[in-house]
Amino acid sequence: MTKDGWTITDDPLHISFGGVDFYVDLGAEKIIGAEKEGQKIAVEIKSFVGTSTIHEFHIALGQYLNYRLALEEQDPERTLYLAIPEDTYLGFFTLQFGRTAIERFQLKLIVYHIEKEEIVQWVNKTD
Repeated sequence: MTKDGWTITDDPLHISFGGVDFYVDLGAEKIIGAEKEGQKIAVEIKSFVGTSTIHEFHIALGQYLNYRLALEEQDPERTLYLAIPEDTYLGFFTLQFGRTAIERFQLKLIVYHIEKEEIVQWVNKTD
């Protein structure tokens, strides 16, 4: 994340809403310009290492939707992203089902290269 100009501010990011505590993997900020407010994001990192990609997706989507709800209520200026490995993106999220899920659930993704630990793509990035 720091290679892309982001500063990690929370590891993990704690959000409390409706009697439930949530712990999103990372909170980060990026200063857009000297006279502009910083952009804030929260990132839930998933590795998709299980034997079933669809099962891993079900878990990731559930967490993502719950975290997004909590952020909308408690920290609405922060945008939530789901970070996924590049091979998972290319092998699952580019299928018709994956593309439809991204659109239908308004998923914002950070696609990362595992070995290089670099972001290779932002999907549905908010500028």
